[in-house]
Amino acid sequence: MVKLTIDETVMEVPTGTTILEAARSHGINIPTLCYYKNLNDIGACRVCLVELKDKDKLVTACNTNVAEDMVVYTNTPAVREARQTNVELILSQHRVACTSCVRGGNCSLQTLSNQLGAKEPAYQEEWADNQWDMTFPLIRDNSKCIKCMRCIQVCDHIQSLHVWDVLYPGTQSTIGVHENKAICDSNCSLCGQCITHCPVGALSERDDVGRMKKALADPNVTTVVQIAPAIRTAWGEAFGLTPQEATVQRLATILRHIGFDIVFDTTFSADLTIMEESSEFLKFMQHKQPDDLPCSPPAVRVGSALPNPNTQNSWTNCPPLNPRNKCLGRSPRPGMPIKSLNAKTNLLRIHHALRG
Repeated sequence: MVKLTIDETVMEVPTGTTILEAARSHGINIPTLCYYKNLNDIGACRVCLVELKDKDKLVTACNTNVAEDMVVYTNTPAVREARQTNVELILSQHRVACTSCVRGGNCSLQTLSNQLGAKEPAYQEEWADNQWDMTFPLIRDNSKCIKCMRCIQVCDHIQSLHVWDVLYPGTQSTIGVHENKAICDSNCSLCGQCITHCPVGALSERDDVGRMKKALADPNVTTVVQIAPAIRTAWGEAFGLTPQEATVQRLATILRHIGFDIVFDTTFSADLTIMEESSEFLKFMQHKQPDDLPCSPPAVRVGSALPNPNTQNSWTNCPPLNPRNKCLGRSPRPGMPIKSLNAKTNLLRIHHALRG
């Protein structure tokens, strides 16, 4: 155990503990931006700076281990000024568009800027160019990237796909797809982990709400929505409903009021998925040969490479979804095209085509 003092609070923590972890274990807040426990502790943002007694330089709390009789100050004028300056420098390379940003109101940088008083641009703003395939399901806005490296770390160490990397040397360095490839040519499995770990709005999923509204407003299109088991179980949480109130019947009613013509509840096909995943898991355990699971993002991506829908071998000509999938809405009007707005709606058809 190591004995130290943080803001006049004497504590003992295990050897190898960082200043940040020691402070948090005793209810002392040290702001962070790029830090993510057990994943990203490189001190890139320099927001977690603290002052040490008898030391001339400030140190980063996220990757500095405690030492015996260490005395730490987390809220001195020098610390507050350094943190504010660092956040202002980050903001100078971050396109501030909070009202239209997907992370508006849920952004770590926005919260931190308000806390530190870094609200007005203090330095000349320089945004990186943003060249991206906006049709790809994963959207990256380079003008909002703060180079925290979280996306790189989670993709390398959690997913082991190595999609993201630091590109270009020196002051021109930025984050991009490994080897400067197009995102569609990368190993991206569309797992969404980089989006989840991004503290700002630099990474997001493609927004198809506008496309959905257009389809709902078109009287010549029959719109279909299919509810996955996870949605059926958890949809009420966002609205503060209890499990007893958030029934699948109520969800189906809401979707019908929105304008969807047909509402499917995934039941039988979910059972098939469980059976298939169990089979593939046993195969992996016996032969150590993993397969893409049928409802995984890689399977959906593979489905996009199937033959053209106008050809005879297209997945659109595969057998329809099993009728035991419970339909919670009315049937389509005769002679009207059916337009699916959910990739999972056609998962079984895709899987059938892949299996030949």
